[in-house]
Amino acid sequence: MPTLTLTEVKITPLDAPLGAVVTGLDASQAVAPEIILQLKQALRDRHILIFKNQRLTDEQFLNFAFYFGSLFVPPEDIPVLASETGVTPVIIPVSNVDGGYTGTGELAFHSDHHWTPYPSSGSLLYALEVPSQGGETSWLNLNLAYETLDESTKQRIADLQLITYNPFLRDRNAPRSDYRLDKSIPLISPVFPHPLVRTHPESGKKILYLDYATEVEVVGLEPQAGAELIAQLRQHLNQPRFYYQHKWAIGDIVYWDNQATLHHRQPFDPNERRVLKRISLAGSRPF
Repeated sequence: MPTLTLTEVKITPLDAPLGAVVTGLDASQAVAPEIILQLKQALRDRHILIFKNQRLTDEQFLNFAFYFGSLFVPPEDIPVLASETGVTPVIIPVSNVDGGYTGTGELAFHSDHHWTPYPSSGSLLYALEVPSQGGETSWLNLNLAYETLDESTKQRIADLQLITYNPFLRDRNAPRSDYRLDKSIPLISPVFPHPLVRTHPESGKKILYLDYATEVEVVGLEPQAGAELIAQLRQHLNQPRFYYQHKWAIGDIVYWDNQATLHHRQPFDPNERRVLKRISLAGSRPF
């Protein structure tokens, strides 16, 4: 099969805090090594890549994803999205029909698999059907969020460790806590503290490694002090200057760096279909 050359493929940065659009690339075909290298460098610098007008079988989607890494496989005792049957699918249907996952409601800014020992390095999400309105996904630049903190806050959080509790092990009907204030509640799964300020493994940039709404705890801080600090940091995260909102089109693939971004989904009409497929790639221990 033919390979694509650099003259055909263009990587155009968005006029946004992160993101670049890739055109002239057919992800169903073999891709030249120099293009893969450029794509990896662009992801490192821009955090998300948007591939337009793709048409792939599941096998082709997997083959394309494997250019960027191996599959994320969670530990058996640590559930993630779609792992309730005991085996997490290789390609996860992010869909409101046909047994898919995530429903139709709003999903707050989060990074995938943050509560696992080795969170995924990134994910590729491929759009097959999209609603007429709603369902947009936003990505937030966590390096920019860190860099715009005041110096005293940077010094305060420099060496702190954060526990992110597994949202798939909580009672969905119980009130959701943003911070674990009651230390007397027994843990129902292992926890894996990660740096609150993470160093990106490729760029070396500092990342404010914090979800917007998942239950967390700062190691070594009293509950009230920890809760106040996290509330302050989350208020800082909640600024449009940090994020890009993507309006999906059929055939879009968005590949995002899960180590440097959060993502958020707008709600959409449950009477409309939204069908996407996700592949997540393996990551390393945060440092």
